[in-house]
Amino acid sequence: MITTDICIIGAGPVGLFAVFEAGLLKMRCHLIDALPQVGGQLSEIYPQKPIYDIPGYPAINAQTLVDNLMEQIAPFNPGFTLGERVEGLERQEDGSYIVTTTDSTAIHCQVVVIAGGLGCFEPRKPEIINLERFEGKGVSYMVKNPELLRDRRVVLAGGGDSALDWTIFLAGIAKEVTLVHRSDSFRGAPDSAEKVAELAKQGRINLILQSNITSINGNGHLQEVTVTAKDKSETTFMADNLIPLFGLTPKLGPIANWGLTIDKSAIHVNVADFSTNVERIYAIGDINTYPGKLKLILCGFHEAALMCQSAFHHVHPDQKLSFKYTTVNGVPTF
Repeated sequence: MITTDICIIGAGPVGLFAVFEAGLLKMRCHLIDALPQVGGQLSEIYPQKPIYDIPGYPAINAQTLVDNLMEQIAPFNPGFTLGERVEGLERQEDGSYIVTTTDSTAIHCQVVVIAGGLGCFEPRKPEIINLERFEGKGVSYMVKNPELLRDRRVVLAGGGDSALDWTIFLAGIAKEVTLVHRSDSFRGAPDSAEKVAELAKQGRINLILQSNITSINGNGHLQEVTVTAKDKSETTFMADNLIPLFGLTPKLGPIANWGLTIDKSAIHVNVADFSTNVERIYAIGDINTYPGKLKLILCGFHEAALMCQSAFHHVHPDQKLSFKYTTVNGVPTF
């Protein structure tokens, strides 16, 4: 049995930062993640994706952010159970919990924090003829190594932040970049949309709006993409790679059976401390929902900080909050 103060379900950026905030309050953490490495979606799906909304960084590589967070929390010696999915939750008589995984790992904790991003997830696949036929043969739903796209003809589909950010990034790597979007406006950040429009104006990318990719073809590998416009006209052009970026389909898994208030795969929380309707269970990051919710990493960091303030009273009920600490060679010491 592993014993800790806080069991964090999800080792993505928000879960990792929660370790730092908890450590400042002398609370130990153990993290569980179904993925074989820390970093969540950043490491698994977008390791080379540039992130533009982290304070103090005009741009930072996703994996670099994860590495920096790991360095930041190292002084607090968190525990990790990776490659295992949370399976069960059993409340004890004293209000604490025992969390178990698919591999029968058991963690006894005072507080449970769900920071699982979108839970278990898989990419949303658009309705494109022959799409699955070319998966792994030019079609992929993520960019793990952008260098593999150097000097290639890349087509991206989507109108959110990922589609915009990758279009901007790949414009300097790929031989040709084409972004196809079904609307004439974007869901992503306005600044990113302006950058994409400027790249199109300069002729550095192809921007096809109010259109959908309807079919793809090739001889053993993707070679052609056919786009259908709003007026039903069709255009076919050459392509080496297609990356549909339509988000992820969330799956909460066993967490959905814990008695939490859930709406559309998101957990309702109290904005005062991001607690759920079940005592001593909190939810932070993309997994939660509340009025005005923004699915940004920096918002998850904010939620982690306030959550720890509340969790402290369950972990150390007889103590008062204190932030007094010194540093030895740059390492926080209480």
